[in-house]
Amino acid sequence: MRWIKFGVLILIILFGIYAVSMTFVEEQKEYTVQSKVGYPIDKVFPQFNILQNFAHWHDFFTSDKNLGFSFFTPYSGQGSSMKFFNKKKQNQYGEMFVRYENPMRTLRYQLFLEDESYPYLIDVKFMAKGESTDIVWKVKTPKQPLLKRSINLMTEGVFVDKIDKSIKHLTAILGNKVDKENLIASIKYDSIMVENQESALLLGVNVTTSNKKDALIKNIVINHNKVVNFVKQDLGKKDDEFGSPMLITNPNNFKDKEVSYYYGVALPKRIGIQDNNYTFRTINGGKTYVIYYQGSYAGRIKSVQQLMQKAKKDTMRYNDLQEQFLEEPDAGSDVKLKLQLPVYR
Repeated sequence: MRWIKFGVLILIILFGIYAVSMTFVEEQKEYTVQSKVGYPIDKVFPQFNILQNFAHWHDFFTSDKNLGFSFFTPYSGQGSSMKFFNKKKQNQYGEMFVRYENPMRTLRYQLFLEDESYPYLIDVKFMAKGESTDIVWKVKTPKQPLLKRSINLMTEGVFVDKIDKSIKHLTAILGNKVDKENLIASIKYDSIMVENQESALLLGVNVTTSNKKDALIKNIVINHNKVVNFVKQDLGKKDDEFGSPMLITNPNNFKDKEVSYYYGVALPKRIGIQDNNYTFRTINGGKTYVIYYQGSYAGRIKSVQQLMQKAKKDTMRYNDLQEQFLEEPDAGSDVKLKLQLPVYR
């Protein structure tokens, strides 16, 4: 009993010391962080005022692989919002709102966490600097009651580190996006080129389907959605973590009533897959004849024939045709394709 009383006394003293020390800690903290993104403001701003984009690259969200999201209309700008939650612990959640927007200039967010009575206030200011964008973040933490003020002892370095990681991720995403846009804008269509293709690992599905009228492209759209949804939802991959979709088929079968093809996306490495409907396929590096095509999907046949005629003229043998979709396939719209025919002697 004596030791118990002594222990209780020690706890009371420690609690008293803690309570007194917390009176010297501010109930709120404010931090200002400056960062720079090497892309123009018209590319950067949509990554902030569209919360689907914001959640895709900000380290606060990407560092927790168990987070799930719900987004609410309007999906961009003032009034947009999202809810995020831990998929394994349903009682852990938060909400984020865009409370104010001055397009291409400023944004104000409110971030509510489950265990906080008040929100974090985050003001972001954008300044266009030619082909780059300067960003100033001002973060105000929630008011904390006396006994929870130890949270405000968190150093500014933690916030800086979070934002630095986020900006690096954003820069990588914009690099992929802008590079792809620049590639599409500079494409010279209908001219045959010779390239050295790098090896790649694809994850996708094997399909056999009808080749009547628009049946093939409609089937491709279905399997595109199937593969991309599996990679993003089941495997938890982000848009910048897998490559452009590719269809692989025999270039001589375009007149057949049925067509067999493989449709997949590139992954950086092989991972464990539970679903037997999906298989890996390796693309070997080597010499390829390439032609870019834009138009109806059925109209690509002429370009494919050009590649085969080029191979025949050069006395080269060839492997399966690779159709890389530069834009998401749509049965009701024209397609943009990079047609590749691997050749060898």
